Amino acid sequence: MKDIQHQPHDVLRPLALLATGRTGADIERLVREVRLKARREQRVLTWGDLEQALLAGQMRMSDDLRWRTAVHEAGHAIAFTLTGIAEVVTATVGIDGVGQVASRQNSHLPQTEAWLQHFILCMLAGRTAELLVFGEPVAGAGGGDDSDLARATNHALAAETRLGFSKHQPLIYRSEGGSVSELNLDRHLTERVNVRLVAAEQAARDMLDARRDDLMAIATRLNEVRVMTGDEVRKMLDVRDG
Repeated sequence: MKDIQHQPHDVLRPLALLATGRTGADIERLVREVRLKARREQRVLTWGDLEQALLAGQMRMSDDLRWRTAVHEAGHAIAFTLTGIAEVVTATVGIDGVGQVASRQNSHLPQTEAWLQHFILCMLAGRTAELLVFGEPVAGAGGGDDSDLARATNHALAAETRLGFSKHQPLIYRSEGGSVSELNLDRHLTERVNVRLVAAEQAARDMLDARRDDLMAIATRLNEVRVMTGDEVRKMLDVRDG
């Protein structure tokens, strides 16, 4: 492995990702310890030394899972960018075995029914990307109240119960606290919510299928470098700011 001073700039990406959440003092202490270890072994300090130190204690991703996660997050990043619902800040894979797309909501957009369906589309785009590439998703899109499936379902439910977008009794307001349990009791409501989810999933599939080459290119890049900026995603999609 080459000396640390001659490594390419892209090496800094995964190191910065692995260092997320650590303070400057934490990093300074870690570098001192790694440098001392290298001196004891009578060799130069390498980026690999720093990477191994940062990885200590973190859950590692298998190559297969990291690739699947890269595809999933690429789906989200593409959907956010093309719908304009939010501006992608970063897309990452590998922090404690998970992936994430950090974004800023475009608050100037009117929150119409079309906006809401686009938001649901974006929530389902990661899972949909997995379906397109692998033929099946992993369980990561669900499993918790803050998961992609939970957020998509809650927004579809809000459209039918609180936001006035339902074609069935749109003027009736149902409080947020009691509405989730209604899905278990009201099969007609459940069906209307499901129709919205299925429509959003199909829209996500159509979008990503039309951009399949971009999906694969962004996922491949993300899998390689583990962190991409929103500007890089937009450039690969040939989407210009403003």
